[in-house]
Amino acid sequence: MSTLFYGASAVAIAATLLAITRAHAVHALLYLIVSLLGVAATMLALGAPLAAMLEVMVYAGAIMVLFVFVVMLLNLGPGTSSQERLWLRPRFWLGPGVLSGLLLVQLLGVVLRPDSPSMSIAEVGPKAVGIALYGPYLLAVELASMLLLAGLVAAYHLGRPGR
Repeated sequence: MSTLFYGASAVAIAATLLAITRAHAVHALLYLIVSLLGVAATMLALGAPLAAMLEVMVYAGAIMVLFVFVVMLLNLGPGTSSQERLWLRPRFWLGPGVLSGLLLVQLLGVVLRPDSPSMSIAEVGPKAVGIALYGPYLLAVELASMLLLAGLVAAYHLGRPGR
């Protein structure tokens, strides 16, 4: 499991650095999706399959797809077909594809190995996660929710028409 942990962590760090350095928002979002998948694989290696599944479903699935649709809808205009053709070049998809392939190989190596230690790790269930989040970490959860609310209000005010 340590190979999955270190490999997925390396992929997540590399994809995050590439997401930060991209000039186009769509390319950055692709790397950010790969980064979130790497974080999910890291959580799986740590014995938290519920957190890994939620990471994939909520962040890499729903939120990133929403971001991709918003970015693509904001780029509407007369020259969008030529811009989309530029985005479909293989050099833009090669990096996220290679990093995703590395994650897939690592996950398949852990899952398909018959003596995989992933089955012997004690799993953390949803009840234990709920007790931890709403027990000793209640203040941190509430502060995070307030920070997200503040970000939502700021995004609304910055993006409203007429500015």
